[in-house]
Amino acid sequence: MQRLAMDLRMLSRELSLYLEHQVRVGFFGSGVGLSLILGFSVAYACYYLSSIAKKPQLVTGGESFSRFLQNHCPVVTETYYPTVWCWESRGQTLLRPFITSKPSVQYRNELIKTADGGQISLDWFDNCNSRCYMDATTRPTILLLPGLTGTSKESYILHMIHLSEDLGYRCVVFNNRGVAGENLLTPRTYCCANTEDLETVIHHVHSLYPSAPFLAAGVSMGGVLGSSPASGSLLSRKHRHMFVKQIDMDHVMKAKSIREFDKRFTSVMFGYQTIDDYYTDASPNRRLKSVGIPVLCLNSVDDVFSPSHAIPIETAKQNPNVALVLTSYGGHIGFLEGLWPRQSTYMDRVFKQFVQAMVEHGHELSSM
Repeated sequence: MQRLAMDLRMLSRELSLYLEHQVRVGFFGSGVGLSLILGFSVAYACYYLSSIAKKPQLVTGGESFSRFLQNHCPVVTETYYPTVWCWESRGQTLLRPFITSKPSVQYRNELIKTADGGQISLDWFDNCNSRCYMDATTRPTILLLPGLTGTSKESYILHMIHLSEDLGYRCVVFNNRGVAGENLLTPRTYCCANTEDLETVIHHVHSLYPSAPFLAAGVSMGGVLGSSPASGSLLSRKHRHMFVKQIDMDHVMKAKSIREFDKRFTSVMFGYQTIDDYYTDASPNRRLKSVGIPVLCLNSVDDVFSPSHAIPIETAKQNPNVALVLTSYGGHIGFLEGLWPRQSTYMDRVFKQFVQAMVEHGHELSSM
């Protein structure tokens, strides 16, 4: 309560100073208008600090992982203050792509071949000017996995690379087949349940830098190699001709929902008998028990695509390698904070602290 009172006094003071400088009493004809605004502002501040700004729920499968996060990744136990004028789920979800900045990143593109004759586009940020890790052979490498139809150009990916640059790390972005402008060489894209392309990329990157610390960070579908369904890139006319011999593309293009698209295309392409078989296989819940390396998952309970009832809290508690950070607000890939959230989000801060903790202190987990 003492902390809440301090936050309330600070926020009320900031609002008063702002209104004093920005609002002319003459505009209202008297001081009554200003008093009303101040009263409303204080009431809103009380509601915000008591009901919106909250500490996330930290769920771990073991005391060691929990202690590690509290020591080296304190952001997961600190109060998350969503943007005061945009804390609701849909607003956070819709506004992030438009309101956050897009840092400039110069990539080096690499196309690698797959066993079935296809190709995967990788975008590298080598960070050759790294002062912390001047030796490229031991420079930490972060594999970034974008969300559904996402590429290396997404703002959240660019922010992760910018933060990794500050830490001295190297990044490589895994663009799923057909989404980054490259041609499809075989009639196959990607789906939520198939990990063959990811395995190919991991082996390739590790073979290039076998002595470097190697971590991965995924967003949305990339977070579990597809926790959300579909391969939206195939809606392009560009790739349609690759599938006409095995799939009725006219029927596919008439789909009015993701489920219809997956039923007519994704589940057929990857050999599932029914759409429910595909969704069952694609669910990350069934794989959570077998996670063998430290994994941190960030999810807001108001996420419209990954709602609270679908979060496997009890399963996570059974695996000492898994930790869930559940915020009350944040939407889907939102996590906006600050009055004008252009540069950083709560998700960015979680990412930076966790990867740095794993690179610099990860050995503590193996000794606990």
